[in-house]
Amino acid sequence: MTIRPPRAPARVIKTSFGLEFSKIGASRYDLSDPYHLALTVRWPTFVAGVFAAYGVINLIFAGLYLAQPGCIANARPGSIGDAFFFSIETLATVGYGVMAPANLYGHVVVSAEIITGIAFTAIMTGLIFVRFSKAKAKIVYADVAVVTRHNGRPTLMFRIGNARASVMTQLRVEANALVGETTAEGGRFRRLQELPLARSSIPVFPMVLLLMHEIDEHSPFAGLDEQALAQSNMTIILSLEARDPQLAAMVYDMKAYFARDIRPGMRFVDAVSQQDGRTVADLRRISLIEPDEIGVSA
Repeated sequence: MTIRPPRAPARVIKTSFGLEFSKIGASRYDLSDPYHLALTVRWPTFVAGVFAAYGVINLIFAGLYLAQPGCIANARPGSIGDAFFFSIETLATVGYGVMAPANLYGHVVVSAEIITGIAFTAIMTGLIFVRFSKAKAKIVYADVAVVTRHNGRPTLMFRIGNARASVMTQLRVEANALVGETTAEGGRFRRLQELPLARSSIPVFPMVLLLMHEIDEHSPFAGLDEQALAQSNMTIILSLEARDPQLAAMVYDMKAYFARDIRPGMRFVDAVSQQDGRTVADLRRISLIEPDEIGVSA
């Protein structure tokens, strides 16, 4: 007897590098891991969360002040406004001197709020610093990949560009294809197959770079014509890491290409030229392609 797990809705996961998939049993907002949550949500969500947490904390302490009338000197009896703004002043350790704790209960609540305010400020300062200090790779990618001939062999090519005004160093690139397979037992699964690149480690990355994978008999693209390639449902994932000397840090990035993004029989238009004796890279041309005069299929 086969026991099937209860059906649950699938959650769509959208990655920053273009790959989408669904997961069942994965939560987008995992409250049990608040640190990861605070660092991965978008900036508008993060800012809204900070203000919401700040408001909730002040409302809680305002309720505590209202629980015992007369614990705040110079506050109007039962005024939620006075209690709320006194809580804000206390949480920020400002203390304008107009309202103040009037008895032991008030002093105890104020002391607890001051400690809470110090902890809240320290945590938010640390989170904001980490979010701002995360190094990002300013790498631009061609919208498509092409299959053309290089030294007489069909070659899959990707083009990337360094969008920083400085030179990146120690660039390392990995290319993997997510391909479907059927086992001898009839089982179907998808696995990552490495796509060897003509050069995967580059010491200096100043402008534009072509990444080339030769399509030989071991390549998952071997023997695929344009129609078969379009029906293959194949996905290519580029993984890059490089050192940004200006940030003195390693940066990482990823990009996904799908079968529909591969253009057999096309080649990239030159994006690097010589002007007045100087090499010029035009990153606006990084996605431009043109028909290959020879023509080639995967």
